[in-house]
Amino acid sequence: MSDLKAMYSTVHKDAFPETMTIILGEEKLVYEKRVWTLEQEEKGLRYGENPDQPAALYALRQGSLSCGGLTWRGPGNGIVSALTEGQMIQAGKHPGKTNLTDVDNGANILQYLTERPAAVILKHNNPCGAAWTHDGVAAALERAFWCDRIAAFGGAVVVNRPFSREAAAMVAASYFEVVAAPAFEEGAVEILKSRKNLRIMELPGLGRLEELTRSAFLDIKSLADGGIIVQKSFVNRILADADFLPAAATDKEGLEVVARAPDKAELADLRFAWAVEAGVTSNSVIFARDGATLAIGTGEQDRVGCVELAVHKAYTKYADALAFREQGLSLYDLKQKAANDASLAEILSAIDARTREARGGLIGSRLVSDGFFPFRDGVDAAIAQGVTAIAQPGGSLRDAEVIMACNEAQPQVGMVFTGQRSFKH
Repeated sequence: MSDLKAMYSTVHKDAFPETMTIILGEEKLVYEKRVWTLEQEEKGLRYGENPDQPAALYALRQGSLSCGGLTWRGPGNGIVSALTEGQMIQAGKHPGKTNLTDVDNGANILQYLTERPAAVILKHNNPCGAAWTHDGVAAALERAFWCDRIAAFGGAVVVNRPFSREAAAMVAASYFEVVAAPAFEEGAVEILKSRKNLRIMELPGLGRLEELTRSAFLDIKSLADGGIIVQKSFVNRILADADFLPAAATDKEGLEVVARAPDKAELADLRFAWAVEAGVTSNSVIFARDGATLAIGTGEQDRVGCVELAVHKAYTKYADALAFREQGLSLYDLKQKAANDASLAEILSAIDARTREARGGLIGSRLVSDGFFPFRDGVDAAIAQGVTAIAQPGGSLRDAEVIMACNEAQPQVGMVFTGQRSFKH
């Protein structure tokens, strides 16, 4: 290729049909392809996961499911798939698959966080940071941003309340690909439009996400051989603190072991983190405190590995935040300059020492795990960083050992079971 950059701007027009019909037994679902008239031209999705993959977005228009006695989502519940030209306030380079799936996963997470203003920043279909607070969308967005300022670069911002001018100023001061909100306060859009390529989406459904929390949709996974797996989508059973189960198990000698019950503040953080967990690629764990994520360990093959990954990320992001706030430099830039500047080397050393002392900001945090702990090593690794309470599905053969790890900690660490696993592949 003579111009490698051209691959990202070359749009391959899709040849997918206007409608798609899925027949399941006696029931039929009819989907309609979504296109938009932008800049006097009809456009569908920019492209799929990569520029050389044509793609199309379909919205459910007719039909419903009744199989299994479940409550299934039917037509009229669209959020991202219902996006219109009018709601695409600024199209930027007009969205591709990854832009829309990031926004969709933001809605997936926020559907369980409707009680307060909440914000989530996503990249590669995983949250970089998430927060909810009674202090408004801007405060939630700021806390989500500082969870992982590095990963947030080029991400998608999704919120569940009208986007304020203050929040818009924060977005305009950084680089993001997408902002999606149920509405925009007066003056916010004008601030956001200072970023010409920013995709600005007004999705009213983000303001009524509580309507979705107890229903499922038909989740379709395609296999590399052309086969298809269908499943009921994940539905979070933890919608209130009382939905957690006491962590109790019987050890090899037949003795029942019971964990300390988390207090009210710990339960609130565990419920928040478990909601965010619904949008994280498994195996994963999340450290959170005071309604904000601190570190998210995603996509690891072993349970202790995702704890260790999250801890490593927490230390890195904590040190980066100190460097950026105090020196105006990223941690990487500070390290580069410190190699040839004794005064900056001293500053870097002090930042490293402060980060270790604060244990990457994890002291007093809470931890959720999308799967049970098969061994106590993951719990011990989390406790070593100052975790005070843990939520996990339970059901491991070694639940008693895992609970004992919490009980042996000084001070004792609380634990509850969720009674469900939250894997996302």
